[in-house]
Amino acid sequence: MATINKSLFDRLGGISTLKKVHKTFYDKAYQHPWLKLYFTDKPQQVLEEQQTAFMTQLTGGPRMYSGKTPKMAHQHMNISDELFELRQQMLSESIQKHNISDDLREEWLRVDDALKKAIVKKSIDECKTSYATQEVLDFHNPAPGVYT
Repeated sequence: MATINKSLFDRLGGISTLKKVHKTFYDKAYQHPWLKLYFTDKPQQVLEEQQTAFMTQLTGGPRMYSGKTPKMAHQHMNISDELFELRQQMLSESIQKHNISDDLREEWLRVDDALKKAIVKKSIDECKTSYATQEVLDFHNPAPGVYT
């Protein structure tokens, strides 16, 4: 009897797992001295819902996300490799907190890592704003060596 290959979404336990992990992640991000600087204009719950809908789709679940592409959503943010790696470490910790196997955690992080080239920039010169009053967000690590 052949086995049916389940999507990562299904193997993770579906939307309830993604919601829990994203809640944990954004709880951390909104408290983090560096990451929180990028989240001052959006309510946490909105970002949790958007990220859950986006990752649902990316992990093989139903199409739920109707927002901006990662590149467009982050075009006004100077996100460095260092900041992306910090964010991914916090995501990894959030996944682990919910007792997801290392194999599934690593698979999730590979999906997440595929977004890196769309949002990481080499310099602030690569940032663009969508409208005249939008500010470019560019915050340097307040504690180099500590928040990495």
